[in-house]
This record gives sequence, C-alpha cells and structure tokens, in this order.
Amino acid sequence: MTTTGLKTVSSQSTVTAADAAAGIRAMHKGDIDAAETLFSAAFRKKTPPAGSELRAYIASLFFDSPPYTTDNGSIVHDDGNGNIDSAIFALPMTFHTVDRTAVARLLCAFVSSGAKGALGAARLARNVRATQQDMCFSDTSSATSADHCIAAGGIILPIQSLDWHRVFQPVAALALRLQKRINLPGIDLMLPLCRMFDTALAKWKPGFRPVGDFGFQCKLEEPSAFFEHIAPMTRRFAIRPEWRKIEFDWLIEKAKLNRKLGKLQCGIVEDRQGTVIGAFLFFGNKKRVATVLNILCQPGKELDVTREMFAFLNIAGHATSQGMAQPFLMNALGRQRLMSFRHRGYFCISTRHDDLKQAALLGDIYIGGLASEQWSRMLTDF
Repeated sequence: MTTTGLKTVSSQSTVTAADAAAGIRAMHKGDIDAAETLFSAAFRKKTPPAGSELRAYIASLFFDSPPYTTDNGSIVHDDGNGNIDSAIFALPMTFHTVDRTAVARLLCAFVSSGAKGALGAARLARNVRATQQDMCFSDTSSATSADHCIAAGGIILPIQSLDWHRVFQPVAALALRLQKRINLPGIDLMLPLCRMFDTALAKWKPGFRPVGDFGFQCKLEEPSAFFEHIAPMTRRFAIRPEWRKIEFDWLIEKAKLNRKLGKLQCGIVEDRQGTVIGAFLFFGNKKRVATVLNILCQPGKELDVTREMFAFLNIAGHATSQGMAQPFLMNALGRQRLMSFRHRGYFCISTRHDDLKQAALLGDIYIGGLASEQWSRMLTDF
C-alpha cells in the first residue's frame, strides 16, 4: 500500500505471543456460529435469535471488506477448550490520519458469555488499549465502555456523541416517536390525520418549515454521486476517511441493505451559479423519517448547504430528520428552528499517536455516517 507524500501505516496484528497464549486470536469464519450466539444473547434477549440471516450478515460484513486482513479484523477469546466465550466485532476502515494513512478498526460490538466469559472479555479489552492501536473507534459505546476507553488512554468526542434532530411536522414526529418508544399500534393509520394538523400548524407558524435560499437548489442523485465530492470537501480535516473507490462502493452496497432505515439516496446542493457547494447521504423511509449519514460542503458553505438540505427533506414529505453532530456543522445546525440534540452513545477513539489524538480533540476530524456503523443492520435489524 503506497500513498504519495504520506507515511503509510499498515495495521499490524495486536495479538502478541502472550495474547495468543492467553487464548486471544483473530476471528475466523469457523467462529461465526459461536459469535452469532454471543451477539444474540447479549443484544437480543427478548426476541428470537436471527440465526442464519445474521450469520450470513456477519460473514459478509466482517470478512469481505476491501481492507480486511486477519490482522485488522475481529478478535475472539478461546477458553482453552475450543469454546469462544467472548468476541470483539471489528470492521477495518482506511483513514488519513494527520500525515499518514492507516487502517483503523471500527469496534461494532463487544460480547461475552456472562460470568464464564469475564476473564476472556478482560483480556480482549486489554488487547485494544490505546498503546497498541494506530486508531480504533466506536460510535455507540456505553458509559461503562467509555470509562474503560479513557482508563486505557483513549478519548471521547463529545459532539460526535450527539444526534441532531430537526422536526418538520411536529404532530407526526411525536406520533412516530411514541410508536418507537411504546410500540403504539395504528400509527400508520393516524399519520394522515397528524399531517392535517401539521399543515394547519404550518399556516399558523410558517417559520417552523425550513425554506431554501433563492436560486439555490438541491438535486437527488444516486448514492454513488457522493463519491465525486469527497476529496475536495474533506481535505480540510487532518483526520478523514480515505474512502477509496473500491471501499466506498462496498460500504454503499452494504448500507443499501438496511431497508429498515429506508432507501439510500444522495442530495447534491448547487448555488445560484450552478456550482456544487455540498452533498449529503441519507436514508428516507416510508414513515417519513430521514436519517442523514454524511454532510459534505465547501468551507464556509455550512449554513447554505444545511439550509437547502432541510428545505429539500421537508418538501420530500419527511416528518423529521436526524443525523450525527459534527463540530464544523454546529453553528449552522444551531440556527435551525425545531432543532434538538440528544445523546446517542459515546464516540470513543483509541490511538497511540499524540498528533492524531490532539487533532481529534480540537475537532479537526471528519468521521461518522459511512465512517461509523450508523448504516449497519447490526444496529437496526438483528
């Protein structure tokens, strides 16, 4: 792997001889059945195990990505009797990190078999401590995991730990939220009535609905169009995903499988001269919730691009929209009406490189969306 003008760091195996002696090793395809059982027991206690569909998804997600090698993928702990009692699901992603290129690990799930797997889980946790990592991160960490990350030399990104929510139709949005929280039946039948109330509310308070600027426009394109705008619009960040074409295409195809979030789409924002100033990837589902994965823009165009994006999503009929907060977007997002921010889960990063750590703490980082697990079916379907 070569990169002109940059140091290149290939992720080396963090499994030392001592780790191997302690039962830590790379996850192999033969471990998928055991790993699926651990995952289902940890996260799906109230629902039947997903079984073969989840196993197929694990195989595809964690073994088929373009940067994958056994040195940068998932790891497991073998109790010495051939039984897998704990596992860390990890997805490798290529990042530009200050002055080098590195294959980072996105930690998607940390599972163990209760008390039986406690020792193995502790050994795995030590294996991903900051001193052994070029870069590993998780965007859905619990408070306990975040505490362990900090204790092991990692950091938390507080802004990226938030989701923003912009409401367009308050009554419909409230109904959808109630359905999600308490499984309220009949919401689909109630939505047309909710929309009638929202239409009346919009006439009374027209400022609730976002309006685009005169002469600007947003066009709907295939998700692949997003790739054309990645490099010039992310170059300002010291830490950013490389998203080489083969890796980007693979991520897009995997994201498209998440039909629960809706159809994956791309919006392209143009100014009055027809110049592209921004782009965004989003899921839009039949219940009118838009989940925005990534927003890109030219420096200084954050307000213009977010304004056009929200106006477009409103016209498209979405009741509400949501996405991961980013430091460079906070000023623009904060100017929207009916905007709120909620804690989603801790965004944790572990690295042995001080320059990477400092850049991340200063907000000089573009991460999230495709460069996280927000698109994964592991979060929504299984």
